[in-house]
Order: sequence, then structure tokens, then C-alpha cells
Amino acid sequence: MEKIRWGILGTGRIANEFAEGLTSVPDAELVAVGSRNQESADAFGEKWNVKNRHATYNALTQDPDVEIIYVSTPHTFHKENAVLCINAGKAVLCEKPITVNAREAEELIHLARDKEVFLMEAMWTRYLPLYQRLREELARGTIGDPRLLHATFGFHREFDPDHRLFDPDLGGGALLDIGVYVISLASMIFGEASTIGGLAHLGESGVDEQNAIILGYPDGALASLTSSITGHTPQDASLIGTKGSILIDGPFWRGSAMTIRMFDGTETRIECPQEGNGYNYEAIHAGECLRLGQTESIIMPLDESFSIMDTMDELRNQWRLFYPSEVEDG
Repeated sequence: MEKIRWGILGTGRIANEFAEGLTSVPDAELVAVGSRNQESADAFGEKWNVKNRHATYNALTQDPDVEIIYVSTPHTFHKENAVLCINAGKAVLCEKPITVNAREAEELIHLARDKEVFLMEAMWTRYLPLYQRLREELARGTIGDPRLLHATFGFHREFDPDHRLFDPDLGGGALLDIGVYVISLASMIFGEASTIGGLAHLGESGVDEQNAIILGYPDGALASLTSSITGHTPQDASLIGTKGSILIDGPFWRGSAMTIRMFDGTETRIECPQEGNGYNYEAIHAGECLRLGQTESIIMPLDESFSIMDTMDELRNQWRLFYPSEVEDG
């Protein structure tokens, strides 16, 4: 079987994580990297044995050896970089969140569909073996109807105005960086929220340093979600149904084990060991989609990526949290 030929756009930490993940995918090959200068492209290429090393993102998109490009740049550049790839006819795996707001997501999705080019959000948790098993358990009704989700993702980082997490120009804050994980989990389980509410603390640089979110659904189900970049949390998730509950061990966002507890007292421990560093699974799924000629994923549909962005827009509207690029665009 001919290998799927990958390019990586960007050379930062997440690009290195994905490059490592690709080493665990037998039918994939990293053939090119694009950076903003030749020095960083060459350094990345040396580290990961990448043949084609481009000093611009545009040069990467024009590389005939590349089939699909992983966009690894900061949030505020996702749309711009993905558009560059799609207009060049390259399939795209775009790091989460897919854009910084729903308007950008809508425009990007419309372009991909119009060009009939594959586009998928790299919400890497969604593709892990544990979450495949979770979807199977929910589909067979193991815990009955899901009614209540508690999920939390928080870590402590000292305030640094120069770090991307605290930089509003880069879409900093807890919501877009890690809050998207808990919201995406709720979306996978319950679908689109009908009621959206939350509170956030906006720090010195103006981004949300921590938040608490309540999502409501048409059938009465609820999701209670928190995220923080200034405080450690258990990073676990629990889902309560009408017959039992599922506890996903922390950190849930790269989880490999969960416990099912039924109301009759029975308990089942489920472990789903991972191969590689976890990023390999989203690459495997993207490759499967390409081999089948699909332009969208059924595991992370584009309409769902849009819905998640729309939910986060509503939360930020409530918090009066707007990024400079949004203010400039009106």
C-alpha cells in the first residue's frame, strides 16, 4: 500500500508532537515541512528526517510530493493557513480549535466543501481507542440515557504576557486552548447545546484564565465544564446515565482507561492502551478518509466543529471577551 504523504505547516511544539506521532503510523510518511524561515525548516527537517524543507508556508502548499498538510500554527492563524492549503488542493488536518470563531469556521468549511478538499479538525482526543470504546458503550445503551457530564481540564502556568496562552493576539486563554476539549466531549455525547451559560475570570492581559460552563440540551441533559490555565484540576470526566455512570481517568483528554459503575453495584474496568504518543490516531483516521475518497470525517464532522465554535462564541460574548483581530474586522 502506497504511503500517505504528509507535510507539516509550522515547526513549534505541537508540530513536533505530531511528527513523533507519524513515526507510529506504518502507512504514512512525513515528506515536507514549511516554516517562516529556512533555518527553522532545516532544523525541524534534520530532527525528523524530512526531505523537503520549505522557508515559506506557500512553498509547502505547492510541493507536489505532499498529499495532506497538518496545520500546527497558533489559533489565530488556522483559517489563513488552512485556506492557503485548500486553495492549493491539499487535504488539511487543522489543529484545534479549527478557527478562532464561528464566522471563520463557516468560511473555511464552505471553501473546503466548494473545492471538494478534505478538511478535519485535529481534536486528537476524539480518535483515541478509549473514545472509540466510549462511543460503542453509549451506542449500546450500557448506562442508559446520558443525563449529566462533569469534565474539567486545568493546569497552572505563571503569568507571562509574552506566552501565547496569555496573548489575546494569538487567541490566548483557557477556553480556546483547553476548554475546547471539555466542550468537544460534551458535543460528542449530547450533540448541540440548546442553552449556553458560563462565567470567566479575565486576567491582566484580558484573556480568560479560568471559566465555568453549563450547557443544556433539548432532552434536559446537562454538562458542567471547567477549564483553567492558572490552577491544576483533576482533569477527569464523569458521565451519569439512567442506569449507571462512566468515570474516565484523568487526564481524560489523553485517556486510556475508564470505569463503568452500574446502579445495581456492578463495576467494570476498561483499559485501552495506546500505541505511539496519541497523535498517531488522528493521522490514521485522516489517512483512512483519504483512501476512501472522503472529504469529511464521520468521527469529527465539520458541522460539529462549527457548532463547537458557535458555542464558544456565545460564551465569549457573555464574557465580553473579544480578540484584537475580531475587533479590527468589526
